[in-house]
Amino acid sequence: MNGGRALKAAVIGSGNIGTDLMIKMLRSDRGLEIAAMVGIDPASDGLARARRLGVPTTAKGVEGLIALPGFDEIGVVFDATSAGAHVANARALAPYGKQLIDLTPAALGPFVVPAVNLEEHVDAADLNMVTCGGQATIPVVAAVARTAPVRYAEIVASIASRSAGPGTRANIDEFTRTTATAIESVGGAERGKAVIVLNPAEPALIMRDTVFCLVDAPDPQVRGRIAEAVEQMVADVSAYVPGYRLKQPVQITAMNDSVRTLVGERPVTHQVTVLLEVEGAGDYLPAYAGNLDIMTSAALRVGELIAARTPQEAR
Repeated sequence: MNGGRALKAAVIGSGNIGTDLMIKMLRSDRGLEIAAMVGIDPASDGLARARRLGVPTTAKGVEGLIALPGFDEIGVVFDATSAGAHVANARALAPYGKQLIDLTPAALGPFVVPAVNLEEHVDAADLNMVTCGGQATIPVVAAVARTAPVRYAEIVASIASRSAGPGTRANIDEFTRTTATAIESVGGAERGKAVIVLNPAEPALIMRDTVFCLVDAPDPQVRGRIAEAVEQMVADVSAYVPGYRLKQPVQITAMNDSVRTLVGERPVTHQVTVLLEVEGAGDYLPAYAGNLDIMTSAALRVGELIAARTPQEAR
């Protein structure tokens, strides 16, 4: 971390996502120090692993975190629980002035997708990481929207059933609503829709995402710039999610009049189709769990930028 004092952080949630985030943080050299791992199950593997790695732990949830020695020194709290739990955790932590990074679909604070809008919200009190599907696909929608008007964008996130734990399954409705809203507010589409597919195939398949954008791009030069913009955005995301990649070249096809009517009176000339693949880094989770890896990688990138912006005397 180039010397100096690290910004201390806590992780709430000792399941797969929280544990993977803890391990990533321990390996990071960009100014973050994991100072507490918080859970509610004393027998969880995440808490056991944290203890073995020398990370302070509590199995008493957010109240246990507040009671930990050194709590006052913690500046950032990552919440890897559930949408409902985050609402309660945020309420409990509000009097203490901690900056929250929310990995649930609760969406109490602004949506943040690092490659798209992190700079705009780095000082927010509660930053929401949207969803795994949102982190994978919204950058592509944003890249297209910066080049041509996106009248409608639809994303389909296909993840291995084995990588969808209780938290993911309990938040399916929140996933679709939150992702669709963020496709519009962050991605720049006029209308957005999100679909998640839990694929039961064995052996488990890595995360696959499909992005469809209906655009007004009659100029061939504009269509060329769309493909270039998507390719550049994929490179930007892969800088912090190494397993993020295009599955095949960007497809841009002309639309017929019957399809154009699906988005009302606004002009639609072409469909942009982008096929993505997200392979996990294997830090704690298997490689097929790219849906979880992209969330922890994106959250870590947010925490690292917050650390970089925090003066030494404030840590």
